[in-house]
Amino acid sequence: MKVSIVTPSYNQARFIGRTLQSVASQNSPDFEIEHVVFDGGSTDDTVEVLKHFGGSVRWVSKPDKGQAHAVNQGICSTNGEIIGWLNSDDIYYPDTIARVITFFAANPHVDVVYGGGDHINVDDHAFERYPSEPWDFQRLKENCFICQPAVFFRRNVVEKHGLLDESLNYCMDYEYWLRIGHAGVQMAYMDEVLAGSRLYSENKTLGARVMVHREINDMLKNKFRKVPDRWIFNYAHAFVEEKMSQKNGRKVFAMKVGLVAVISSLYWNKRVSVSMLSEVKKWAFC
Repeated sequence: MKVSIVTPSYNQARFIGRTLQSVASQNSPDFEIEHVVFDGGSTDDTVEVLKHFGGSVRWVSKPDKGQAHAVNQGICSTNGEIIGWLNSDDIYYPDTIARVITFFAANPHVDVVYGGGDHINVDDHAFERYPSEPWDFQRLKENCFICQPAVFFRRNVVEKHGLLDESLNYCMDYEYWLRIGHAGVQMAYMDEVLAGSRLYSENKTLGARVMVHREINDMLKNKFRKVPDRWIFNYAHAFVEEKMSQKNGRKVFAMKVGLVAVISSLYWNKRVSVSMLSEVKKWAFC
């Protein structure tokens, strides 16, 4: 069996060597791995790191249209039966691919398998477990419990259901799990920790929390015509946290989260105008 690992990258020289090594160390005589990196024209030392790894990775470095576009280019340039997507600041744990191949072989009806993951810091130390859960589509709409670097899928999933949505900047992975889950793709949870998902202040997940949650809510509204209350609250909490410190008073903080959550719910689920949403936010923080 051949496995294709796709890595999108941009200015990640600080971490990409560890990402590449985590894939290179997976080699086994029982399967073939092809690893491709689509780099968006990095201006740091990323290309030098890529050159250092020689023939173990195939790479391209040129401007692209963003992370989703880079992943899509990678998928289209490979031909493995199984596809994995590993960002250039994340890592696989030892024997991850071997365990995934064994799972697919034992479960031929499964098209997508995802395992557990850790949140790791800049030094690769795990500091918390990603909150993964067994597969449940309705639950997935309320909470993204799938750790992206711990996901592997058969190529026929892409052939039937398309590539990532390149209009999305933050939640392209979540949208894809929802899309294929809604289509009835057979997905399974593998209760083993497979990958480290790096979480640090500069990355997109923590560095732009309000924009991340806004995009998630817009995506959910477009896809299902309603945004679950949990995502509304997550957006409100991120918004208020950005505007004020909880040190200003827990009661005041909680009150403002509640206020923003109510008006945000009206905006996404009851068609309140953008201008009204903006006015309430201004009033709450004047």
